[in-house]
Amino acid sequence: MSGIRKLIINSPFKKPNVHWHYNRENRKFEEMEGRRPAGYVVASTESQKFDDPGTFVEIELINRIRNRVDEWTDAGYPGITGITKRLIQHWEYSDERGESNQFFFCQLEAIKTLIWCVEAPDTFKSDVNIQGDGGPYERLCSKMATGTGKTVVMTMIIAWNILNKVASPKDTRFSKNIFVVAPGLTVKNRLQVLDPNSKRNYYDEFDVVPASLMDKLRQGRVFIQNWHALSWDTQEKLEAKIAKKQIRSVDKRKSWEISGKAYVSEVLGVMKNARNILVINDEAHHAWRVNPDAVGKNRRVGSDKDSVEEATVWVGGLDKIHKQIGILRCFDLSATPYTPSGKKIEEESLFNWIVSDFGLNDAIESGLVKTPRVVIRDNSRATVDFKSRLYHIYNDEEVKTDVNRSVDESVDLPDLLVNAYILLGRDWNETKNEWLKHGHKVPPVMITVANRVETSARIYYALTHQRILNTNLFEKGKILQIDSKVLKKAESKTEGIEIDYGNRQDSSGKTIKLNNNQEQRDEYLRKCVDTVGKEGEPGEQIQCVISVGMLSEGWDAKTVTHIMGVRAFTSQLLCEQVVGRGLRRVSYEVDEHGLFEAEYVNIFGVPFTFLPHEGGDVPPPPPVPKTRIEPVNYKLSHEISWPNVVRIDRVYKSKLILDWTKVTELELDPYAHITEIDLVAIIAGKPHNSVKDTLVEIALDEFAKETRVQTIVFNVTADVFVEMKKSEWKGRKELYLIQIVRLVDEFIHSNKFRMKDESIKSGDDKWKLILILNMNKIIRHIWSAIQMQSTEVLTPVYDSEKPIKSTSDMRPWFTSKPCEAVEKSHINFCVYDSSWEATEANIMNKCDLVESFVKNDHLGFMVFYNYKGVTRKYYPDFIIKLSNGDHLILEVKGQDDEQNETKREYLNEWVEAVNSHKKFGRWHWAVSFDPSDVVSKIEQCFDS
Repeated sequence: MSGIRKLIINSPFKKPNVHWHYNRENRKFEEMEGRRPAGYVVASTESQKFDDPGTFVEIELINRIRNRVDEWTDAGYPGITGITKRLIQHWEYSDERGESNQFFFCQLEAIKTLIWCVEAPDTFKSDVNIQGDGGPYERLCSKMATGTGKTVVMTMIIAWNILNKVASPKDTRFSKNIFVVAPGLTVKNRLQVLDPNSKRNYYDEFDVVPASLMDKLRQGRVFIQNWHALSWDTQEKLEAKIAKKQIRSVDKRKSWEISGKAYVSEVLGVMKNARNILVINDEAHHAWRVNPDAVGKNRRVGSDKDSVEEATVWVGGLDKIHKQIGILRCFDLSATPYTPSGKKIEEESLFNWIVSDFGLNDAIESGLVKTPRVVIRDNSRATVDFKSRLYHIYNDEEVKTDVNRSVDESVDLPDLLVNAYILLGRDWNETKNEWLKHGHKVPPVMITVANRVETSARIYYALTHQRILNTNLFEKGKILQIDSKVLKKAESKTEGIEIDYGNRQDSSGKTIKLNNNQEQRDEYLRKCVDTVGKEGEPGEQIQCVISVGMLSEGWDAKTVTHIMGVRAFTSQLLCEQVVGRGLRRVSYEVDEHGLFEAEYVNIFGVPFTFLPHEGGDVPPPPPVPKTRIEPVNYKLSHEISWPNVVRIDRVYKSKLILDWTKVTELELDPYAHITEIDLVAIIAGKPHNSVKDTLVEIALDEFAKETRVQTIVFNVTADVFVEMKKSEWKGRKELYLIQIVRLVDEFIHSNKFRMKDESIKSGDDKWKLILILNMNKIIRHIWSAIQMQSTEVLTPVYDSEKPIKSTSDMRPWFTSKPCEAVEKSHINFCVYDSSWEATEANIMNKCDLVESFVKNDHLGFMVFYNYKGVTRKYYPDFIIKLSNGDHLILEVKGQDDEQNETKREYLNEWVEAVNSHKKFGRWHWAVSFDPSDVVSKIEQCFDS
C-alpha cells in the first residue's frame, strides 16, 4: 500500500468534497473529488497475499438516502414543523452559535437524516425502503465512527422530540418521554449530560437549544439506564421481586399483566405511566433481534453466547415495555452496527435500518480522530505476502501457535512479540519524554488487546518482571491489567458504589485503601479504566493497559498513542473496535486552512488492509501544549455575575403625557388660602386679645412637613378621575393615577407654573403648603392637556432555571492560544485572540476604577441579535465590574462594519432592558477602537 503523507483533507464542519480512493491497477491511494460512498470493506482472497485493502461493499440504501436528504435540504426542508425549523437554523448558523462552538458536519447530517425520516413528505422518500429489524416498533440507526460526537447527536434528538411535543401535544410523531439505554454503568454515568435538568448538561455546554426554549425542554423527561436493568425477564425473577418489594398482585389477573406492570415500574421508574415513549439505544450494535426459529447465520446468534444473551435481554426488554406502554420508535447509534456472527466475515450482517453513515475513513479524512500509522515494511526476512511481520502479529505461525496455549503466566512470550514490544516500547518512551519536556502532567498510554486471558497474563508478567530487554518498559504500579470478567460484572451494576479510600497508592500517587469487599475492588477497577489519562482521577498516571477483548464501551481516554494487537483480525468491524479505543483527539482547534492538525497513534498488529493510514517513521508528536482555563477559588473575590437573558420582549404600555401646546400658564396667589389663625377666649360675648393665656395659634406649617405632595396628588386625582375620566383610557385606574403624579410634578417644575410672591422658593415649606391647598385646581388645570399614547417598554426575560450566571459557572477548558495570569480576574488566565486584547487587559488590570474583569471566552455570556433576518449570538469581549459597583460591557474593535453596528444596537437594548428592571445594578456598554481610549471609556461610564 502506498503511504499517504497527509490523511486530513476535509474540514470537520463541511460536507466532505474529496476522499482517498484506492486504485487497484497501480495499487496506490489517489485523492478523488467528491464524497466517499457509504460502504464497508471485507477481506478478499487477494488481500491475504498482496497489499490490497480488501473488497468494498457499497451500502446502496444509505447513498440513496443521502441524495434524497440533499434534495429535501435544497428545497428548504418542506414539511417540517416551526420548532424543527428553529432548531435547524440554530444548529446550522455559525454566527448564531459562535465560531468556537460549531457542530461537526457528521452530527448535522445524522440529525437531519432522522428528521427527514420522520417529517419529510413522502415525495422525498420515493424508492427508499427502510426494512427495520422485524420488531413491532420502528428502528432508525445512525452509524457514526467513535469520537465523532454521538452524545451530542443524542441531545439533538431529545431536544427535537421534546420541544415539538410540548409545542403540539397532539402530534403523534413526537414524544416528550425519552428512555436512553446504555451498554454499561460507565456510559450510563456519562450520559447523565442528556438530562436537561442536570446541573451539567450538554444542552448548555454545546448550545444545543436556543436559550429561549430551555424552559420548554425541561418539561420533558429523560431517563437513562444501562441494559442490565432490562434483565428482569422471567416469571421466577418477577415473583422474587414481587415478594421482596411486596408489590400487590391484582386478584385473578393473568401473570403477564402483573409481569408487564411490575416490569415497567421497575425499569422505567418515574416514567412508568408514560405512553408511546421514545428510546435511544447507545452502542446499539449490542441490541439485535434473535430469530429462534432460524438456524445458522440467518439466526444471527453467532459463536458468542454472551452477545446473544445481551441482545436477547436488551431487545426483549424493550419488547416488554412496548407491549405495556408503547414505544414510538428507537433511535440507534453505533460506530459498528453489525450483528455478531461466526469467525467468517461473510457471516456478519449490517443492520438493515441504518439511514446515515459517517465511518472511520470519513472521520480520519476530516481529522475528527487521530491519524493511524502502521508498519508497512521492516528489515527482517520477507513474509509470503511481503508485509512486515508486525503488520498482523497474530497471523505469524509461530505467534499464533504460541499464544493459543494454556500455559503459566511466567512462560516467555514468542520472540516476534518480544521484538514488537521492544520497538513499540522504545517509541512510547521517546513520546513520554517529549510530553514531559512540553510540561504534560499525564503520560501517553499504550494499549494491548490480547486474544485470551492467558496471553494477557503472560504479557503483564513480562512487562513487570523485566522480560523485555531485561528492563521495565513502564513504571511500577502504572500498568493496568483488565480482568474482563470483573469489569463486566462492575459494568452490569445500575448504580456505582462508594469506595473506601485510605492507605494505598494508586497510579497518580494518591493514597487509597481498599478493604476486603470484592464489590469495592470491582468498582475501583472500573473507575481506573474509566479515568485513564484524566488529571486527579485514579487512572491519571496509567501508562499501559492490557485487555482481552475490546475494552469497555465508551472508553474515552485521549492519551493513547500506541496500540498493540495480539489477536486475530478478520474484518473491518474488529479493526474499528480495537483502533477506535485509541483514536480520540486531544485538541479541536483548526489551522489556517480550516483543518484540524494531525494527532497520531502508532499501531502494531492491527492489519489495516481495511483502512488507509499514513506512512512515516517518526514517533507521535506530543499534543500541542495546552493551558487549562478555569475559575480559581483564591480569586473568588473577583467573581462577576450577570443576568442570563434569553430574550428581550417589547411590551407596549399605555402612557399618559402632557401636550404642552395645550397647557396654559397658571399663577397661584399664596394669600388666596388661609394658612395661619389665632384663637382667644370669649368674654361677655367678645374675644379679648388681652387674655394671653387663652391665645392659641393654628398654622399649617407642620402639616406641610408631615404630608407628601405625591400622596395629595394621588388622592385628589382619584376623585377627579371618577368625574373626568376619558372613555379611551382603558386599564387599571391605579396605573393612570401614578402617571398623573408624574405629570403634575413635571408641570409644577415647568416655566408655565409660578407663584405671585417670588420670595416663596420652590421646595420650601410655604411653597409645598400652597401646592397642597391648590392641588385640585392644578390637576383640573392640566387635565385637558393630558393625552394617552402607547409606549414601547423593553423587558428582559430570564432563564427560569438559571436566571443568573457567573464566572464560577465556567467549566474547565484547554487552549493553545496565548494567555496570561491577571490579578483582577476570577479566571486563572486571560486568553488573548490578539495583541490588542492583551494590551487592553493589562490596562484594565492596572486601572484603579476597575474592581474586576473577565474575558468573555467560554463563559456563556451572549446577546441575541437579528441580522439580515437571521437570529444570531453576539459575544462581547470583556465584562468589567467597576469600583462603584456598576458593570461595563466592553467590545474591542479594530474595524467597523454594518453587522457590528447591528450588534451594538441590540447590546444597547440589552443594557437598557436590564437597567429598567433594576435587579442587577447599573450596566453600561462601550466600544474601544484603540487601546489608548480604554481608560476614557471606563471613566465615562464611572462618572455617568
